[in-house]
Amino acid sequence: MAEIEPPRERTCERCGRHDVWDDELVNWAITTEDGEKQAGNPHCLHEWDINGNFNPLTS
Repeated sequence: MAEIEPPRERTCERCGRHDVWDDELVNWAITTEDGEKQAGNPHCLHEWDINGNFNPLTS
């Protein structure tokens, strides 16, 4: 039986915001690189890179 595996990270194709899924928060969290949050533009209408190429089915 196949299982659905949701995405664990996402990046906005417009502003570069990079999020990862936080199991503890049960929510998306902005990643930090070199002590700086990868928040992108706070006013962006984010276009996430999760599209038809992402396959949520695991074997």
